[in-house]
Amino acid sequence: MLRRLQGLVARGVVTLVNSALKMQLVQLQALGGNPLDGVEHFEPYGFTANPLPGAEGIVLNVGAHAGNAVVVCVADRRYRLSGLASGEVAVYDDQGQSVVLYADHIAVNSPTKVVITAPETDVVSSTINLGGAGGAAVARVGDSVNLSTGRIVSGSSKVMAL
Repeated sequence: MLRRLQGLVARGVVTLVNSALKMQLVQLQALGGNPLDGVEHFEPYGFTANPLPGAEGIVLNVGAHAGNAVVVCVADRRYRLSGLASGEVAVYDDQGQSVVLYADHIAVNSPTKVVITAPETDVVSSTINLGGAGGAAVARVGDSVNLSTGRIVSGSSKVMAL
């Protein structure tokens, strides 16, 4: 009985992932060297990821039988964002992309581009900073523009909603 209880929960290192199925399957190298193949990875509703080899998983042996294993959580300490304050949340990857829900704002970070695909997009804000810190000026209705050069004579990096 003690041996069955000790084998109920294990740790493993991800070696391979099959993300093409309705329930993702992972291959792990369990601590102690035991390979586990075709283990279902249970993910929270609405969230999915294809973990990289080397990520770590928590394996539950349902009914304390190694042949009935499932992975309930896969984490990767190599890329985890650290330093969040209590209650803050982030989605991130190994490429440096993230969406961070800070206590006072939301930050979307990408070293490449961000694409929004929608039939309609609404932005409700009193101020939209289009140029960023030190960014280029933006011509607004009523601002002066030199029509022969296209150069903005008076403008701002901020657009105010009225």
